This record gives sequence, structure tokens and C-alpha cells, in this order.
Amino acid sequence: MTESTSAKVAAEKARAAYRKTADEFEQFTKDAQMPEAVRVFAEKNIAQTREIYERSKDALESVLESWERTFDAAGQGAVALNRKVIDITQRNINSSFEFARSLIGAKTIAEAMELQSTYWRKQLDAMKSQADEVRALSTRVTADVVEPAKLQVKRGIEELERGH
Repeated sequence: MTESTSAKVAAEKARAAYRKTADEFEQFTKDAQMPEAVRVFAEKNIAQTREIYERSKDALESVLESWERTFDAAGQGAVALNRKVIDITQRNINSSFEFARSLIGAKTIAEAMELQSTYWRKQLDAMKSQADEVRALSTRVTADVVEPAKLQVKRGIEELERGH
């Protein structure tokens, strides 16, 4: 009987220690402050990354303009699809910068975790919407591209049949 009583006492002590540790950790995450050096470093990195992105975006726009001239012969559908993808990419990059900026302002780890959770929920919704946009556009582009090809094949078959 004493063995089972001492096992119960040991289990209760272990549970109490676990609860105490969990409470202390929860309090730590609520009260932990982001070090100022980390915040300054993050802001500097975001600014530098944003600057690189802006320069790259200009180069990307030049490439896109070149692609537009090349794709004129193939049809404007491909250009529209490329533009849509670039627009979506730019929206996602801007959203990421906004998230990073809000994360820098987090005062506690718990607040940072909540910001991240909210960001990913919004991002997943946005990705579904973006996939729908691309699917609708690519369906329309495919139809626009395939229809003339089908007509050309039909004309070719009719010409072959008339020739025999």
C-alpha cells in the first residue's frame, strides 16, 4: 500500500513541477521583450532587401517589356498571364515586407507568434484567390490560343479531303 501511495505522491509532484514550468514558460513568452539590437538589425536588413528588390524590379520590368515584344506574334494571352504572375508575385512580396515590419514591432514572443499566425492565415487565403485568378486567366488564354489552331487543323483536313 505504501508503494502505491509513494507512486501517487511522486506522480503528483511531477505534475506540479510540470504545471509550474509550463506557467513560468507562458509568463516568459508574454513578458519577454525583443532586444533593441535585434529590432534595429531586422529593420536594417528589411531596408536593404527592399532596396535590392526595387532595383531588381526595374530590371524585371525591362525583361517583361522585351518579352511583350516577343510574345506579340504568339498572342497577348501569354503577356497577360506573365503580367498576372508578376502582379501576384509583387503583391506577395509586398505582403511579406508588411509582415516583417509588423513583426519587428512585436513586443513579446506571444505577440510575434500571433502576428505570424495571422499572416499565414491571410497568405493561404490570398494564395487560393491567386490560384483562382491564374486558373481563370490561363483557361481563357488556352482557349484563345487553341481555337485558331483547331480552325487551322480543320481547314487543313478539309483541303486534304478536297484534294482526294
